Amino acid sequence: MSEKTALLNAIAGTNRGLLASEQQKQSISEAIAALEDLNPTARPVEAADLLEGNWRLLYTTSKALLNLDRVPVYKLGQIYQCIRVETTSVYNIAEIYGLPYLEGLVSVAAKFVPVSERRVQVTFKRSIVGVQRLIGYSSPEDFIQQIEAGKKFTALDVPIKGDTQQGWLDITYLDQDLRIGRGNEGSVFVLSKT
Repeated sequence: MSEKTALLNAIAGTNRGLLASEQQKQSISEAIAALEDLNPTARPVEAADLLEGNWRLLYTTSKALLNLDRVPVYKLGQIYQCIRVETTSVYNIAEIYGLPYLEGLVSVAAKFVPVSERRVQVTFKRSIVGVQRLIGYSSPEDFIQQIEAGKKFTALDVPIKGDTQQGWLDITYLDQDLRIGRGNEGSVFVLSKT
């Protein structure tokens, strides 16, 4: 069995890490490290054709993301990270489900600057939190087009002071359909291209 298949099998059934036991987290961590050792893209930050696109989160250790599932009555839906290389933009979008007609959305728009062959510095620019219906949310692609067109949403739509909200991300594995990243807060992210 390939290392990639082993990782995908290890994270299956963990609901992006929400349901992972300590033993599963350890196995997943080992599977991630084994796959990172085989990274086929030596300079991932420069591989624009591979980086570009919409990525769906398969697994994370990020408490900030996983805690979105802790809100009473609501459950965490899909989480996307959408990268637009040409504009050096990244959009994090979390779909939240619960009460009918009150499905939510938590999104952060950011800019990134390459600082090495595998690291990007990320500066958060805008946060949008609201009800999907009021925002007019139908898909990550459509939502991003509205953001890029400058639309102000019927939601908690606020600018973020970039000097206080920054971070970095190392891209430690990148191929045609799988990406692994490690963030400045010690979190790991495994994503598949949609």
